[in-house]
Amino acid sequence: MPADHSGELAPRDDARAEAAAPGATAAAAAAEAERSAPWSKLGRGLGFGILLALLVYAGLLFWGDFDGIARSVRALDPRVALVACGLSFLNYCVRFPRWQRYLTLVDVRLPRGTSFQIYLAGLALTVSPGKMGEALKSWLVRAVDGAPIARTAPIVLAERFTDLTGFLVLIAIGSAAGEYAWVPFAASALVVSMLALVSSRRAEVYVVELVSRLPLVAPLAPRLAVAASSTRALLAPRELVLATALATLGWSLECCGAWWVVDAIAPGAASWLQVTYAFALAAVAGALAVILPGGLGVTEGLLGALLQRALLAAGIAAEAARASAVSATLVIRLCTLWFAMALGLLALGLFRRQHRRAEAR
Repeated sequence: MPADHSGELAPRDDARAEAAAPGATAAAAAAEAERSAPWSKLGRGLGFGILLALLVYAGLLFWGDFDGIARSVRALDPRVALVACGLSFLNYCVRFPRWQRYLTLVDVRLPRGTSFQIYLAGLALTVSPGKMGEALKSWLVRAVDGAPIARTAPIVLAERFTDLTGFLVLIAIGSAAGEYAWVPFAASALVVSMLALVSSRRAEVYVVELVSRLPLVAPLAPRLAVAASSTRALLAPRELVLATALATLGWSLECCGAWWVVDAIAPGAASWLQVTYAFALAAVAGALAVILPGGLGVTEGLLGALLQRALLAAGIAAEAARASAVSATLVIRLCTLWFAMALGLLALGLFRRQHRRAEAR
């Protein structure tokens, strides 16, 4: 979520590009571009995320009944996971027009196939710290179109912002009240604050002027002005309503996938509304914990706790409810977070191969 968090790569990329000597050979320039690409840090970022995931999932297995979890997972029909993955992919398809619309608003035109490939490639670094995958999309757009990262990076903010508003709609649909009510309230306050900040022309001028006077970051002021202008265009009221509608519809498909998994593990124990509330609330909590890649730990813990509460309310014994909740959480995250990362790595690999072929011609 929303979900943040990627602009830090842009100055470094541009600085390296500008540092190249005018007389540098094409081969040296290509090598420098390859080193400066966000994927050059792919291994370290993913390594950290995977290590954290192993610790989180080991904790879940320790918390739950390992034998009960193993039985639940073994008994799960593989087709259930395939359906959940398919609904996750449909989620990306539903939200893709938002990405296309945002590109148009910042005056970037890409072939639809290339645009979709870049959109999916951004998922490759889903479990890297600081959501580096979002910066990757801007870098790939620049590699194809030449658009400055400062102009396209605000798309990341707009996407995460409207994902957050979409999740808040789903939380409201799932339940008017519930446990951990501070999370949606905190998210709502964040949404209102961010919207007020990015839509204020006065605030934009003040921030840009302030940055231009600071010795170390003054060179970033022009890029900040471009980014602020793009952000205001992306989050205009009409655009905000349409983008939130697409986000709500898209994420509701993943909620359906999550309910499909829960219902397969504990038939009839939890309604779609209960699972939607749990899934959306856990996603928002994970998004607020932006320092954790993919919301690891926060999302799993809250989702598992909310599912266990629903299963206990349905009359399932405490030990069985805990094992079923952990099993469902692990499968849901496999079909959402980890499926997204695998899809992104595939799209990124295809993009790099095609891009190299195009440069070799």
